[in-house]
Order: sequence, then C-alpha cells, then structure tokens
Amino acid sequence: MAKSTDKINTTHTILESIADGVFTVDKNWKITTFNRAAEEITGVPRDEAIGSTCRDVFHSNVCDDNCVLNRSIKNDQPIINEAIYIVNSEGHRIPISISASPLKDASGKIIGGVETFRDLSEVFELKKTLEKNYSFQDIISKNETIQKFFNILPDIATSDSTVLIQGESGTGKELFARAIHNLSRRSQHSLVTVNCGALPDTLLESELFGYMAGAFTDAKKDKPGRFELAENGTIFLDEIGDISPALQVRLLRVLQEKTYEPLGSTTTRKANVRIIAATNKDLHELVQKKLFREDLYYRINVVNLNLPPLRDRKEDIPLLINHFLDRFNAIKNRNIQKVSDEVLSILMMYDFPGNVRELENILEYSYILCREDIIQVNHLPDKFKRKTSGNNETDEEPLTLKAIQKRAIEKVLIKNNWKRMATARELGIDKGTLRRMIERLKIKTPK
Repeated sequence: MAKSTDKINTTHTILESIADGVFTVDKNWKITTFNRAAEEITGVPRDEAIGSTCRDVFHSNVCDDNCVLNRSIKNDQPIINEAIYIVNSEGHRIPISISASPLKDASGKIIGGVETFRDLSEVFELKKTLEKNYSFQDIISKNETIQKFFNILPDIATSDSTVLIQGESGTGKELFARAIHNLSRRSQHSLVTVNCGALPDTLLESELFGYMAGAFTDAKKDKPGRFELAENGTIFLDEIGDISPALQVRLLRVLQEKTYEPLGSTTTRKANVRIIAATNKDLHELVQKKLFREDLYYRINVVNLNLPPLRDRKEDIPLLINHFLDRFNAIKNRNIQKVSDEVLSILMMYDFPGNVRELENILEYSYILCREDIIQVNHLPDKFKRKTSGNNETDEEPLTLKAIQKRAIEKVLIKNNWKRMATARELGIDKGTLRRMIERLKIKTPK
C-alpha cells in the first residue's frame, strides 16, 4: 500500500514539474487529472476542470468533428504534435501543439486517454515578427531585389512621378501599385484600375475618357471616364503595352498637358491624377520595333520597378505558402497548418510560369481537397501527381522524396554558382543545414 502511495506521489510530482499541460480522461470524456501547466495555459482551475468534459474546458476548433484524443483512442494509436487552437478562460484563442494516446490498464484494456499540450503563443508571435520583417503592405518577400523596393516605395509614393511596373503576369504588379497609392498623399481618394489588354481600342478610349450623350448611337447620357473617376487619386493602367498607337497619342497628351476631352465633347478637362502603368511586355523592345511610341515610353518610365518572377525568388515560396494558408484559414474557419516536406520540395522545384498567382491557385485547390492538418502530395493538382517534379522532366519512374530534394538543392546551387551562403539564403535555411543536406544527399560539388 505504501509503495502504491509512493508511486502516485511520484507521478503527481512529475506531472506538476513539467512545462507542458497534461490531462487524462475516462471513457466518458470526463477529466480525471489536470496538472499545473494545464491550469496556466487554459486559465481553468484544476478543481473546476476535473469532472468536466474536455470539450467544456478547451473549446477547441477540433472538438466538434476532429477530436485528436478521440481519433487516438478509436485507432489505438498515439498522435504526435498536431497544432490546433483552444479558447482559454478569458475567451482568447491560444495556439497549442498536442499529443494524444490511449490510456490502458494493466491488462491492456483502454480505460481513457491522456493528452499533453504545449502553448505555441510565443512561437506564433515570433513567426509574425519574422513575416512582418519580410512584408510591406500586402506584399511578402525576402528577395533582395524586392526588399530594395520596400525601402524606396515610401519615397516613390510621396512624389507624384509616373511609375512603370514591369514583370510577368502574376508577379504582383497591382499589389505594388496599390501600395504606392496607399502610401501617397492621394490615398484618401480613389485608386482606379483599368486593364488595357481586356478591352477593344474603341471601348477602351471611352472607358478612359468618358463620353457625352449623343457621341455615338447608344450614348443616351453622359458617362464619366476612368480619369474623371480617379480625380485627385491614382489611375492604374495595367497591360499598357497592349494599347494601339492611336490611343497612345491621346494618353501622351494626358501625361504632357494633364488634359483630355471625353468623346463627343469640345470642352477640355483638367486631369489631376497620378498615373501608374504596368506591363508584362518589354516596352523597350516594342519601341525598337516601332510598336510603342518612344516619347510615351519615356513619359511613363520615370520610375521603373522591374519585378522578378517567382522562379527567380524561390526563397519566397515558404513565406508565401504560410501567408496563403493563413488567409484561407481565416476565410474558411479551418486550421490547415502547413504543406508536407514532399509538397514543399515539389513546389520549390516547379518554375511557376503563372508566378505568385499560380502558387496561390495551386494552394487553394489543395486546401479545398485537404481534410487533414497538412497538405499532402495527393491534394495537389493532377499534373503534380503525374510527375513528382514540377519541371518538364520525362522520367517514367516516380522520384523519391530524397531525389526530389536533391534535384531542388542542386538547381539552386547551380543558379548561385555553387555559392553555399547565397544558396542557403535562397532556400531559407542556415549554411550548416545546407552543408548537412549536401552530405546526406551526396551532392557532388565542383572544386
């Protein structure tokens, strides 16, 4: 009897001394033990917790249909380090990492369950701090070129100079335009966006400058153009490289003289509007081919931001994945934590012809299919299931995770001329981790 009492006291001392919260439940989900750390994390006193159901104490986001402890007991298998949220006694959401296991008696019969949990609040705050260092407005990047843009955007915004943003489709040109507008003295007025490549020339002209009643057959009444709607604010002319030579002349006049006339009007109007233009084409090359007016090119190319494609800033992929998952979780009220290592390796190898927008679409598709806490390869679009690498490999045999990782690291090493510090920076890891991965994957580096 004394030995039994000593064993109970020892167990109690151990539970009270550890930093993780620990509790046990019986087969009716009533809490039978609740240690000191559990009290501190939840804010619920032990006397109040014991005898209550775990659901009444934790108010977790998985209590209704995905209880971790229930899954562990049902499958007679431990579950390790799943990230969830609970609501503490003050109504605050607390991120925690939990591990659960069936509780058995001496004969091996399941009599309840035990769960340990760790407060991840400090980890999440650190994550937010790190992401804040790599974010500006709604733009997220640790790429050196874009970080330089972050530093000069406030200065660009305070001027009224015309800005030309160049980059492939999906690189985030509109995000930069919005950031410039939001930081400018015009932020209290409208940012009006016009996709110049989406409208035929005649319709685009009336959209930009408006028209008067009777200007053409269906013009029953006056209609303001986008320049008028953007008065005192900013107009963003997306895909400006697609406009015709005739419209280029009219746009040049707005830039030079700050005036325009609506269709069918003989009255000249003043335009107090800042212009930000964007294109996915090489305007300098179009000028050489006489497809774009040289004088207009130099008028809009006062401040030039050339955004690198995602394939040249792959160090941003992990950051962007976290950003998009956080956004989807907020919208869908779910809690998918991350992508698997294999998925990350596949995405790091893929060249993303659609850039950041394509990455977002891939993750949204995978998010819809995922019913667990981690996005796996089977949740990815079909083209990633058919080929275990994201580039145009023709291998018949599927690659192992080790082979995928090896290819991905070799690719970044080659891109950085085998400079390990630059490679580690792009991959978002430290140099020591990269060295160990090179050794483990047996990557042969040139002398």
